[in-house]
Amino acid sequence: MLYRNGQRLPLDGEGLALRLSVNPRARRISIRIDARAGEAVAVAPSERRLGDAVAFARTRNDWILERLSARPAGLPLEPGGTVALSGHPVRLVAGGGAGAARLSTDATGPVIISGGEGEAFSRRVQNLLKREARRALVARTEVHLRTLGQKPVRVSIADGRSRWGSCSPHNRTIRYSWRVVMAPPAVLDYLAAHEVAHLVHANHSPAYWAVVHDLIGDPSPHRRWLRDHGAGLHAVGR
Repeated sequence: MLYRNGQRLPLDGEGLALRLSVNPRARRISIRIDARAGEAVAVAPSERRLGDAVAFARTRNDWILERLSARPAGLPLEPGGTVALSGHPVRLVAGGGAGAARLSTDATGPVIISGGEGEAFSRRVQNLLKREARRALVARTEVHLRTLGQKPVRVSIADGRSRWGSCSPHNRTIRYSWRVVMAPPAVLDYLAAHEVAHLVHANHSPAYWAVVHDLIGDPSPHRRWLRDHGAGLHAVGR
């Protein structure tokens, strides 16, 4: 059977799917969980190896179903709730009217006060988090660019389905997920270093990881944090 990039195959379990993905930079076949989409992704270095990726995924079927069933439920952004900002909980407060969300403090500590109701409230809070993400990620990107003697890049903030960031060295653009602003600052800094290092090596070779290490030290704790807590970040606002 011929498989194609982006194809979805049903898994045992209602509504669950396996998505096929080709990544020319991948060094091996792998399976990852896309918590936001609620599906597993079989990654192969080329389209002709997608069949091998499907076969490998079938041997990991129980693991895939276990991981998908354990993913966090949606965490709405609503008054009275909390959201993490730079790794710390911030309380959400209704401000009345239709004003934009803003950071403030009260007797209990940091708060985000926002106008709007329902989806409008959630959207305003997300817009604030995106602004904070851009500010922090641009700042750390510029630091790492200077360290490596690299020219400026164009930074964009998005809501990636599964990737925390991506770098296109040929047109000097870096794309980040705004959700990393909820992680501790060291994790956000790791993400910036990870993407900037791709301007030097457009792969994940030992030479690439050496550049990352030179920028921030051992990246393992930060990679582990994203692996352990990433699904929770993707659940926010759902």
